[in-house]
Amino acid sequence: MRYLTAVVIASAMVLSQASAEAADTTTIDEMHQNGGLTSGSMTQNPQSHMFDGIELTEQQRQQMRDLMQQARHERPVVSVQDIETLHDLETADQFNENAVRQQAEKQAKAQVELQVEMARVRNQMYHLLSPSQQATLQKNFERRLKEARRVAGLQPSSPLHAVSSTSSNQ
Repeated sequence: MRYLTAVVIASAMVLSQASAEAADTTTIDEMHQNGGLTSGSMTQNPQSHMFDGIELTEQQRQQMRDLMQQARHERPVVSVQDIETLHDLETADQFNENAVRQQAEKQAKAQVELQVEMARVRNQMYHLLSPSQQATLQKNFERRLKEARRVAGLQPSSPLHAVSSTSSNQ
């Protein structure tokens, strides 16, 4: 039952990442149109909060748009086939753990590659900032980290364990 729960959660993560990527395609344009980094889809993608509250020059905005445009073209397209394959494995008459594991590992590897690419882009964006903007960014990060630690202290230690424990009690 734990494996099935893990697969379902992994599938949900893949689908949510796909929708986040779709929402992210207009991030820089929305940011520019709304006059800052605190509105639009930037606030919907947790990783995009990095630049919240940073006042950018027009040149910095343009450079960031260019970086995002370049990254968007280099980013691999979400494989609908992978999502369908995992769904087919989840709904098969016979559960094939090895096939599910291989598919999940394939999708996880793609996620790692995406995270590395986006970290590279965020690093390039960070280096476009002035020292005072970098200091503001660091203060904002520390504030968000403190809040995340506070919230984490209020949550159960393992959401997956809580789900699988609940499921096994039925």
